[in-house]
Amino acid sequence: MLDIDGRRPKILISGASVAGLTLAYWLNRFEIDVTVVERACGVRSGGYPIDVRGSAVGVLEKMGLLDAVRAKHIDSRAVTFVDHEGEVIGSIPPYVAMGNDTGRDVELPRGELTELLYGLVRETEIEFRFNSSVSSLVDEGSHVLVQFDNGLRECFDVVIGADGLHSWTRRLTFGDEEQFNRFMGYQFCIFSVPNELGLAHETITYSDPGRTAGLLAVRNSPETFAFLIYSAEKPSPSIKDEGAERAGATAVYAGAPWVIPSMLESMSSAKDLYCDTVSQIRMSNWSTGRVGLVGDAAYAPSFLSGQGTSLALAGAYVLAGELASKTDPVAAFREYERIFRPFAEANQALAEDDASRALFFPRTTEDVAQRDAMLGLFESGRELEAGGDAAAEAYNLLQLPEYDLVSSDDDASSSQ
Repeated sequence: MLDIDGRRPKILISGASVAGLTLAYWLNRFEIDVTVVERACGVRSGGYPIDVRGSAVGVLEKMGLLDAVRAKHIDSRAVTFVDHEGEVIGSIPPYVAMGNDTGRDVELPRGELTELLYGLVRETEIEFRFNSSVSSLVDEGSHVLVQFDNGLRECFDVVIGADGLHSWTRRLTFGDEEQFNRFMGYQFCIFSVPNELGLAHETITYSDPGRTAGLLAVRNSPETFAFLIYSAEKPSPSIKDEGAERAGATAVYAGAPWVIPSMLESMSSAKDLYCDTVSQIRMSNWSTGRVGLVGDAAYAPSFLSGQGTSLALAGAYVLAGELASKTDPVAAFREYERIFRPFAEANQALAEDDASRALFFPRTTEDVAQRDAMLGLFESGRELEAGGDAAAEAYNLLQLPEYDLVSSDDDASSSQ
């Protein structure tokens, strides 16, 4: 346990994200005082589907949440590729290209996972401060002096940034994001549209060189998620300007076929539009002194890997265990990184798979031809391996440590 002069350690987590909520749960189990600060008015609901795979499934199991999460499984059944007239080119089960273990891995809406995580910690001693954020951090050696946006100043023994790809904690502690952001050559917009095609449990997608558009149906919802993913040589300088991004995406997809004109019309008034770059965060170290990072703030893999949520869950578990097992937070951060970095980097590498990129987001006419050839192989009964064994190996690379301070008998019961 952290050595804090005979009292319980105080840890501040910035961000009520998947990583932040998971970290809060485990730190509380280790009898550490936890405060979570979140700029939103509550835990964020909604959101597109995410996957929990491999080693991360074991974290849910230890939290007693696996059955509840599996009950939320959306059971996606097909990814269908169409041409400019909407005629089917080919169709594959989602697990084929992604290396999923269909008997173990889970896909569910992000908001449903955060609601389950919040349900574990809502009635505990953890303090949540919504509508609030950190404005400055000063590591004074024996503690971190934190000033909040309301002017309150408070000392914490450790501060953890779990505040996502564009982490403010990382910016305050390590400097501008640009030095850590590795742009993957795409930008995207995602938003809700009416389910006019009557889709259920499936994704349907159209691509021509440099631009992909699709519709993702969660279960048989009356709405679907529309997504636009397009190539870019460099990140848009206006990515945080919603109006500019609407205009930019509309220009990219001008003259596009299929149902894309209708999607663009819906985007113009969508209330849940989210646009961003497809990027990773690559850092040489995830901590300095008494301030550390977890989840996307430290090692965002991008959705091209499909592993952001799994890294968040597993990273939070390891970080909490190391902080609880060591008397010195610097040593705890060092061991967390030693254990977790190989897993994080192996899963980040999945985003660079050329076959997956050509299949889902072709940039060139050659990529489109390669995609059609791959689909033809699958339609003829041959195995399609866009992610394959390498992906499955990365998903399961981490052997979850066992921490003595966790009572295995209490794991399942603690969440009931």
